[in-house]
Amino acid sequence: MSANYSEDSIRTLEWNEHIRLRPGMYIGKLGDGSSPDDGIYVLIKEVIDNSIDEFVMGFGKTIEISIDDKQVTVRDYGRGIPLGKVIDCVSKINTGAKYDSKVFKKSVGLNGVGTKAVNALSSYFAIQSIREGRSKKAVFESGKLVDDVPEKDNTGRKGTIVTFVPDEEIFGKYRYIDDYIEKLLWNYVFLNRGLTINFNGMKLHAENGLLDLLNRNIDTPICYPIIHLQEDDLEFAFTHSATQYSEEYFSFVNGQHTTQGGTHQNAFRETLTKTIRDFYKKDFDSNDIKTSIIVALSIKVQEPVFESQTKTKLGSLNLEPQGKGPSIRNYIADILKRRLDNYLHMNPDTAEALLRKILQSEKERKDMASIKKLAKERVKKASLHNKKLRDCRIHYNENHERRLETTLFITEGDSASGSITKARDVNTQAVFSLKGKPLNCYGLTKKIVYENEEFNLLQAALNIEESLEDLRYNNVVIATDADVDGMHIRLLLITFFLQFFPDLVRNGHLYILQTPLFRVRNKQKTIYCYSEQEKRDAVEELNGKPEITRFKGLGEISPDEFGAFIGTSIRLDPVLLKKDLIIKDMLEFYMGKNTPDRQNFIIDNLRVELDAVEV
Repeated sequence: MSANYSEDSIRTLEWNEHIRLRPGMYIGKLGDGSSPDDGIYVLIKEVIDNSIDEFVMGFGKTIEISIDDKQVTVRDYGRGIPLGKVIDCVSKINTGAKYDSKVFKKSVGLNGVGTKAVNALSSYFAIQSIREGRSKKAVFESGKLVDDVPEKDNTGRKGTIVTFVPDEEIFGKYRYIDDYIEKLLWNYVFLNRGLTINFNGMKLHAENGLLDLLNRNIDTPICYPIIHLQEDDLEFAFTHSATQYSEEYFSFVNGQHTTQGGTHQNAFRETLTKTIRDFYKKDFDSNDIKTSIIVALSIKVQEPVFESQTKTKLGSLNLEPQGKGPSIRNYIADILKRRLDNYLHMNPDTAEALLRKILQSEKERKDMASIKKLAKERVKKASLHNKKLRDCRIHYNENHERRLETTLFITEGDSASGSITKARDVNTQAVFSLKGKPLNCYGLTKKIVYENEEFNLLQAALNIEESLEDLRYNNVVIATDADVDGMHIRLLLITFFLQFFPDLVRNGHLYILQTPLFRVRNKQKTIYCYSEQEKRDAVEELNGKPEITRFKGLGEISPDEFGAFIGTSIRLDPVLLKKDLIIKDMLEFYMGKNTPDRQNFIIDNLRVELDAVEV
């Protein structure tokens, strides 16, 4: 029987209803805060972007940000929103000052949506503007105005104060991870010299732009001092790592972190290759130039066009709208070629070190050529039999609205991989099955990646041989048993990624899947518990003597049960690299030769774990 299609079928949604019904259109994926691109961080960014635009226009050198549990407050000292338009600016789509290019020439957001999305997706949202000795405040719930506070005198410093709490009805049980927020805020101060951000009592300030950004983010030895150049609306800094293999980019447009690159990043890569070839008068293979390079790149564009609302990839071809002004490609090419060529002539030691690195990469590539060829043949043969990878239909490197949800589960054993395979979403979730424990690759060269079948096939599945740009899954999730063997496999896989593909970890793509340790149930209800404390709480909630099952491995969990653990209620722990952590030293301690220091560390931590376990 077909549904009745009539005038009653046609609905007109209010602005906030549409945002709440289709949040992905406005903020990308939702998530629970375990990923840096989850919606709760996009909400913070949308509010801060407005304060940054004020700073760029010359108003307000300090932004204060506080997060107390789930409540976020952002206070700037800009001009303040005109009082008569405070409510409109946060509740009427296509309302804002950024349509006037004379007021906001090179703004981050131009479509008048950002703060409205924050308002609609928050259970509590308050905005206050202070200017000209007066203030205006309004309070909303789920985008609905609940308190229109009249204007009143206010002798405080001018500016705008926004306070919001992301709605649990939309985001579920979410959490903020400070590391993600701090990284976001540091990028703001690196890209806006003179700006100070105070975050929960911590002061963030930088004087040297992208040079400071690379110094803070590089955790490997480098081949030569960072080359840092700036002219007009273009700034760039780069060097080559002495130990990592892939390219790494920190690229920005008008302060927006374009994690997927775009026209500006493509232009930089092309011009860098050509400039280096011309300088050394040798037709180097482009891969030999780009291998191990670490780049920070920032450009300002008038009314930029991005490929999505989350602004992760620049689509603009010109510096000005409607195809006006020079092309971005020609603009970057002119400055980069001229300034880099001059720099290398004036700094012969750096030029010599750069040449040595390129020649070293060239030698390694030629030495590896035959091995790579054989490795690719193995990948093709394995793909025919589909032994390792159960792929999904949508991938991260595609322009698809669900690309941020794409996940590869790396698991061990037929039973575990079988359960996940049966329970997964075939559109966005893939499964890679290991056979036993992988090799400890610490201290080995990248040659082992191609010679070892599992590493070779895993690399091919992820599509990260050359760079992260072609990564096929946004989330790479290690799914192993929570026993000693499972922990060991986790450690070996993390070692593999840190040794050969550290930027996968740095850019927030690697996770550990948390699976329940216990199932507590009676005839009315089933509760899955991830810790001893959760088990105790469940027993108390179910009142009496419920049935308690201790899961020993992933293979014991049925596909029907697994569907809940890798669906909307999935629990992921991100693998994070702390500031000042040197990867080489960490891997040497944990994965190198056994030492008394490591033995003592294991014994001390084992005692702590035993003390914490319920006997």
